[in-house]
Amino acid sequence: MKVTFLGTGTSQGVPVIACSCPVCLSKNKKDKRLRSSILIESGTTTVVIDTGPDFRYQMLRKNVQSLDAVVFTHEHKDHIAGLDDVRAFNYKQQSAMEVYATDNVQQSLKREFYYVFSEFKYPGIPLLNLHTIDKDEAFEIGDIKFMPVEVMHYKLPVLGFRINDFVYLTDAKTISNEEFGKIEGAKFLVLNALQKENHISHLTFQEAIDLANRVKADHTFFTHISHKLGKYEDVSKELQPNISLAYDGLEINI
Repeated sequence: MKVTFLGTGTSQGVPVIACSCPVCLSKNKKDKRLRSSILIESGTTTVVIDTGPDFRYQMLRKNVQSLDAVVFTHEHKDHIAGLDDVRAFNYKQQSAMEVYATDNVQQSLKREFYYVFSEFKYPGIPLLNLHTIDKDEAFEIGDIKFMPVEVMHYKLPVLGFRINDFVYLTDAKTISNEEFGKIEGAKFLVLNALQKENHISHLTFQEAIDLANRVKADHTFFTHISHKLGKYEDVSKELQPNISLAYDGLEINI
């Protein structure tokens, strides 16, 4: 099974106009970060976790030709805003997209994309089949099994997922001891590491390192990285051998 990092950046703290910071001026492709998302591919199944505003470009850049399902971590715009573009897969595959989300996320989708769920189905709108995630129950999409892991994004519950020995956690600030038990023994761990300064709802660089050392995975990758964290090459020098910054396009076999 293969995991591809479609995006490793965040809307948090990212400038929307021309910026002269070192990261924005960097010529290193590993410093060019789209909004955080991953693609999971088995022999028969392809799933995306989160469809942020960059979803369409991420699919084109990766040349994804088929997609079986979308799984959502939470309802913030930088993780759901690109959902409308699943219509291309509706057209190509001649089927609705299977969408997995908690009740709260589904309510947000129905508000943000009201036209998708209206009684009158306007021609060409995205076609979705909603499936409800229970944070305490594993679920399967094709031959891929997902175990939800709840973390707290300040006061907002966010789901991460364990797939075999791979754990993906984004937008985390804290994790309960009960949920931590779900990620123990993982070989691959992905954590958000926003910046070095304290943040109310995201793990800082040092907090992510501390959590990685607590889990003791074979290798940990940091994602959901703000430009304020610094350039890839500089930050990498501060990390121990079993921790790396993820970057857009990185592929790992799990």
